[in-house]
Amino acid sequence: MALLPVVDAVARLLNAAKPIDATQTVPLMSANQRVLATEVAARLTQPPFDASAMDGYAVRSADVASIGTRLSVIGESAAGKGFAGEIQPGEAVRIFTGAPVPAGADAVLLQEDATLHPGGVIENTFSVASGRHIRPRGQDFSQGEFILHAGDILDPGRLMVAAAMNHPEVTVYRKPLVALIATGSELVPPGAVLGEHQIVASNTFAIAALAQSAGADVLDLGIVPDDTAAISAAVRAATDAKADVIVTLGGASVGDHDLVQSTLKGLGMVLDFWRIAMRPGKPLMVGSLGDTHVLGLPGNPVSSMVCALLFLEPLIAKLARLPQPARERSAVTGTNLAANDHRQDYLRARVIRRADGTLEAHSYGKQDSSQMKIFANSDALIVRPPGAAALPAGSACPILLLRDIV
Repeated sequence: MALLPVVDAVARLLNAAKPIDATQTVPLMSANQRVLATEVAARLTQPPFDASAMDGYAVRSADVASIGTRLSVIGESAAGKGFAGEIQPGEAVRIFTGAPVPAGADAVLLQEDATLHPGGVIENTFSVASGRHIRPRGQDFSQGEFILHAGDILDPGRLMVAAAMNHPEVTVYRKPLVALIATGSELVPPGAVLGEHQIVASNTFAIAALAQSAGADVLDLGIVPDDTAAISAAVRAATDAKADVIVTLGGASVGDHDLVQSTLKGLGMVLDFWRIAMRPGKPLMVGSLGDTHVLGLPGNPVSSMVCALLFLEPLIAKLARLPQPARERSAVTGTNLAANDHRQDYLRARVIRRADGTLEAHSYGKQDSSQMKIFANSDALIVRPPGAAALPAGSACPILLLRDIV
């Protein structure tokens, strides 16, 4: 089977994916970054009454048209405890921000624009027009008004208004569930005592973090040995949990000890494609098991991460109804880059921002895909298309950001 170009592989994966229709109702405290599934209307009018926008005195604007007018303070209106009476000519009510404006008043005189005299009398040093410093009832929104809409991503501002509309919970689309299966008889969990020829499993933690950041829930099915029965049991656990995506880590090639692909086929997986024209990450596998997407990532940690960025992250975004990731940026290379062969290359690089704002990407000289330390220290991947000519330092080059650049 010929190597599939990256752009074609991503398109085939995403074209086969459908956004999740299932919904669930969650409390506001758990709704950040969730996607609304319904319209949300206000259950009340906000503000529910004419409210003071400032601390001062509720007055009749006609009484303070002239500077030096004296008014008798007959009471107080505070937030949560308004003044019950009605202001008559020559009267004022002490009022605080957010408090109901008493009947009869049509303006608020700021406290710094009034002189308080003995006996509860104020004298205005400034005139105010009708409506000044008053937030009228319904200025923000009215009962029954639709403010949030299906497809909106709930962020702090939208959660604030949902709460203000008196909604303790919202209906959102269910998150995709990604089941992770790490395969390899040589693997042990972090913290274990390593036996001879064993290595610590690291992929799961990286891929789980990426999936969660992309908007998915993660089911970790642990480390599975290179054994058909064990792999089958883990896959059945994933399908029993109704996982939307099964991600296997390692073992997806066709070596004597690579049993993932053959086991999945035996369980009914339809293989769409595998082996991509990219470096690192050539032995990527994509298929489906019923309605469940199957993504077989390479066992090599760096290859696994690059493939997850290119394939798993956009797949989760589509399933979750979230915007597609936008990691692509334009940069200039800070180092000479050699000509490329027939595979699309992803070079780990440090990135600096020049004084003029230009991003400058410095490729690490060593690009062995086993070196996790270099990936951890990288800010971006320099993308080298198939057949790309050599580039001298200072040339334009596309990059994929791994983290924000200050």
